[in-house]
Amino acid sequence: MSKTLRVVVLTVTLIVALGTVGAAATTWPRARLATLPVGAHGLAQGYLPVLACASAGNCVAAGDYLDSLGNSQAFVLNEVHGVWRAPLTIAAPTGAASTPGMTPASGACALAGNCVVVGSYQDRSGNAQAFVASERNGVWSRATEVKLPANAITVGQSAQLRAVACSPAATCSAVGSYLAHGSPSPQTEGVTLTSTGGTWSPGSEVKLPANAGPTPYVTLSELACAATAPGDCSATGSYLDTNNVTHGLILNEVHGVWHAGIELVTPANANAIPLVQLSSLACPAAGDCSAIGTYESTAGHLNGLTVNEVHGVWQAARTLALPVASTVNPLTFLYGFTAVSCSSVGNCAAGGQYRDASGRYQGFLVNEVHGVWRGASELRLPAGATTTGKNGGVVALSCYATGDCAAGAAYLDAAGHYQALLVTSHHGRWGLGTRVHLPGTASSVGVDGGVYSLICSSATQCTAAGSYLASATVYQGFTLSTP
Repeated sequence: MSKTLRVVVLTVTLIVALGTVGAAATTWPRARLATLPVGAHGLAQGYLPVLACASAGNCVAAGDYLDSLGNSQAFVLNEVHGVWRAPLTIAAPTGAASTPGMTPASGACALAGNCVVVGSYQDRSGNAQAFVASERNGVWSRATEVKLPANAITVGQSAQLRAVACSPAATCSAVGSYLAHGSPSPQTEGVTLTSTGGTWSPGSEVKLPANAGPTPYVTLSELACAATAPGDCSATGSYLDTNNVTHGLILNEVHGVWHAGIELVTPANANAIPLVQLSSLACPAAGDCSAIGTYESTAGHLNGLTVNEVHGVWQAARTLALPVASTVNPLTFLYGFTAVSCSSVGNCAAGGQYRDASGRYQGFLVNEVHGVWRGASELRLPAGATTTGKNGGVVALSCYATGDCAAGAAYLDAAGHYQALLVTSHHGRWGLGTRVHLPGTASSVGVDGGVYSLICSSATQCTAAGSYLASATVYQGFTLSTP
């Protein structure tokens, strides 16, 4: 797998044998080819990053495909009561270019049949604009352009929404970036917006920490909201200070009001130029969140970090303890999708990739128990595999009960082909991963395929997203469900 998504929907059921020491292996049926819109020629660069579920069996996935002319088109797939419906093309906003290049980035569902997808597209003037597409009562409407803050430039704009989250009360929040007027050139700023009852507010500029530079180059890529507290969310990203040093950025939304951003306090051994990246975030309750990311140490090593928000106060980040077999410089890597998940406050799991002492790339899984992050363990691979490969490792996690989680990953088999992997934990013990059997005669998910998104509501119902290499250059999606 790579940072480029090659995905479609994968519905899976995880069966965990209670009373065992670890997670029981599940026997998976062969995956089935997923249906794309008529005339589609595979996934456009394999990009289908969106997966959101209102409840078990009621989900939405979205991404883009190549039409008969080779143009990129956005589409959605709806799962209704466990059945995936025919795909729908998302209509671009009024004023879009004839080939708008609609690119969905994130999605969320308030209730079944009421979801939202956000991303970016190109208008007739050649500007990259942010869009919101909404589903109401099972019907998707034409996407609309996001109204940017008053200081946004009108020529040469490059705006996008990167993340969106909704509560069952139909209150949604979204974050992204845009270009604002600046001297001597436009500067990248953060933008937040909210929706109540389906009506989106105009975007608001993010207020940055006091040490932010004149050209802060703000990124906001992760967002999580407390399901039971509408309007209480957190977002993470990065910004540049006055010395052009990258810092971690954290934003809190409290009762629908976004507060000024705060700087992440890095671990004690962080470099003066820490190169912080906050990759994944989960908020099981208002004011209580957990995040995972990376930073550079004083020795120049790329390490993992964890950070918690406790009762509305963000703590200092701590170094992630990787498996004993990790090398001095583990080159910790997080894919930045759903790499952390929490079943309750202080009970979470996360995963990613690192390099071991032999120079091989491995996946890792780490548990947070009662607010304390434990040492990570190496991802257990099927027989014949010895490494996850540079484009493998853990990408997606979902925890449905304390210590009970599922994870999606990829690894290299004995023939050197990348394969998709599913693994479960029970009472905090991660079991042996199970290979996903692909449609037809496909032998690999390719360097850009695998399982990218995973949402579990219980031990017996999960929905995930993945793709595979259907030919030398074309990636297709697949669906999979246990009987």
